[in-house]
Amino acid sequence: MQQKKRQMSLIGFMQAQNCSTYPGSWRHAATTPDFLTPEYYQRIARVLEEGKFHMAFFDDRLAMPDIYSGDHTDTVKHGIRAVKMDPVVVLSAMAAVTTKLGLGATYSTTYYEPYHVARTFATLDLMTKGRAAWNVVTSLNDSEAANFGSSKHLEHDQRYERADEFLEATLGHWDTWQEEALVIDKDKGLFAHPEKVKRLDHRGTYFNSRGPFTVPRSPQGQPVLIQAGQSGRGKAFAARWAEFIFVVYPNLDMAKKQYAEMKSVIASEGRDPNKVQIATACYVVVGETDEIARQKMAYADALAKDEDALALICEVLNHDFAGRDIDEPINDEDMKAVSGWRAFRDRVVMLSGKSNPSVRDFIDFSKRAKLKEFNVFVGSPTTVADEMEKWFVEGGCDGFVISPTHTPGSYEDFVRMVVPELQRRGVFRKDYQGDTLRENLGLPYPKSGDWLRDQQAAAQLREAAETA
Repeated sequence: MQQKKRQMSLIGFMQAQNCSTYPGSWRHAATTPDFLTPEYYQRIARVLEEGKFHMAFFDDRLAMPDIYSGDHTDTVKHGIRAVKMDPVVVLSAMAAVTTKLGLGATYSTTYYEPYHVARTFATLDLMTKGRAAWNVVTSLNDSEAANFGSSKHLEHDQRYERADEFLEATLGHWDTWQEEALVIDKDKGLFAHPEKVKRLDHRGTYFNSRGPFTVPRSPQGQPVLIQAGQSGRGKAFAARWAEFIFVVYPNLDMAKKQYAEMKSVIASEGRDPNKVQIATACYVVVGETDEIARQKMAYADALAKDEDALALICEVLNHDFAGRDIDEPINDEDMKAVSGWRAFRDRVVMLSGKSNPSVRDFIDFSKRAKLKEFNVFVGSPTTVADEMEKWFVEGGCDGFVISPTHTPGSYEDFVRMVVPELQRRGVFRKDYQGDTLRENLGLPYPKSGDWLRDQQAAAQLREAAETA
């Protein structure tokens, strides 16, 4: 039997806010200003589905960026991701105008409860007929903590310990309705088999959650799990739980190295690395010619402001660098005090070659709030497709999470010009494989009890490795 040719996955990287991941995108002349309406997101959803994208995915934070100078004035004045709506509600509007496009949203394990998240995403999965995905995050900073009644964000590793138990409780709830539980036999008066619906009764360190759960299984069994942890602890968490992993690789050489390392970590967890996809974030600026694309890139790049970078660096590091000489090396104490996105901090240390980088180093090497924050593919359809194919074929990723420089135009340009070229080369599909997100990602249907058996097998593998 001939083996099916490997094809890349494509994800639309979205925000339920006034801009994309690029804060300057709202300033772009071609960005439509109606981001507070369902029509804005529905237009994008239709474009992504026309382009056979696997998923529209929403990143999220639970607070406005207000750590720099301890104030939100600059954030509001300059529109630095100042608006943040609930992504699940927005996805519901997008679901109404699509039938195949996967729909993923970010929800925090630090500030929500397992039963709430389990019910929200199980319901979304039913209402989209099996197209939902949950991006599992542990959140970043004290501003988010303050919005949920806490004075300080949990310590980094403790957040992941809590997240591990959160997943156990959430998957436990999803697991409590077996596949054949629902009957709905009016003649016999039997709605469902009570012996096929169990109560969870989870009692742990961080959570107690009883059940019984109130949402039956969806056409794809349960929502797809996404994760983006890139610190050491974050990678271990992703390797244990994630079915789809989002990463940020700045160049192909680093991508190939870190992609191979992540696949190895997944294998060490007793999981098949071929069944976990890794997609890197990127921007794509495409034009009819390379020169047109370069001009478009130059215009979009000029929209960035220094205020954007300072606000977002402090947000992700959970540390206020205001009042500091921008060129002064950050001392050891302050570097250790960074409690937010540690992988972000470590990446700047690595790229700068300095154990104590300055604030300017963080701006220059992180490219935070700049188009170069992620990898950027700029050029004609052929030029862009050449680069994307190279990354995919040479083992840098399984796909791409594409962020727009402006909306909806970036996605429209990509679907009109790049998608047909990728399809012509045979590295991207020409149609959806099925109706559910799992079918379209090539993921297996998770039967009741599968996740627990997998976790128990992985635990036995780890225990054997430790005693060997």
